[in-house]
Amino acid sequence: MVTNSLYTQFLDAKNTGKKKFVVLIDPDKVRLGKIQHVLEMSVEAGVDYFFIGGSLVVNDMLDYVLKSMKEMCNIPMILFPGNSFQLSYKADGLLFLSLISGRNADLLIGKHVITAPFLKVSPLEIISTGYMLIDGGIMTSVQYMSNTNPIPANKEDIALCTAVAGEMLGLKQIYMDAGSGAKIPISESMISAVSGALNIPLIIGGGIATPEKAAANAKAGADIIVVGNAIEKDPQLIKELALAIHQQSTTPKFQALE
Repeated sequence: MVTNSLYTQFLDAKNTGKKKFVVLIDPDKVRLGKIQHVLEMSVEAGVDYFFIGGSLVVNDMLDYVLKSMKEMCNIPMILFPGNSFQLSYKADGLLFLSLISGRNADLLIGKHVITAPFLKVSPLEIISTGYMLIDGGIMTSVQYMSNTNPIPANKEDIALCTAVAGEMLGLKQIYMDAGSGAKIPISESMISAVSGALNIPLIIGGGIATPEKAAANAKAGADIIVVGNAIEKDPQLIKELALAIHQQSTTPKFQALE
């Protein structure tokens, strides 16, 4: 049966060279009134998806924000959980994150065991995702809360091998993240190296503050670009970021008919 699942969309976009733009919303940071403005800007700019989550989101606030967002727009909402309590049926999907860059067993498989029964019966589309922290020049919330060391920003070989291992383990996509408010975003050279070794979608986030950097990441091989912190400070950036990312989409190559 043909399905138009979120992951099918991600994979089709990668295979056809279409770059996707995601706005990351942390319900604990953005007031509902400001979210409404972000949603309006996102609809107008053609934002592809929302990721919803953060390191300290409480479930009551999560449900409330998701319900409110769903009433305001039709852009798919995907949970980006910071812990096993950040779960809600009101979203469309969930990134089932395994922190493959660290050595914290709880975040590799432990928390997943706890949430599996809930997710098994949920209507959420579950997308297994290899999550990789890359050093962004500061101690980020994710690094502190996960109690793991990020991959050094100049160790492209470690990032590449970690991502390839994640793909070989059967994870559906790789998410490289420098963390919210990172001073040093992930380099284009690291993105290019990792992207060139993968056959699954590559998501890049953390420290992306300008349309120029977003475009450079997409050109280097990122399939999905995630921006959160910069938009919290200036929602007007959404239009410029969307245009910069979508312009990096390439024309699919068709084989000549024999």
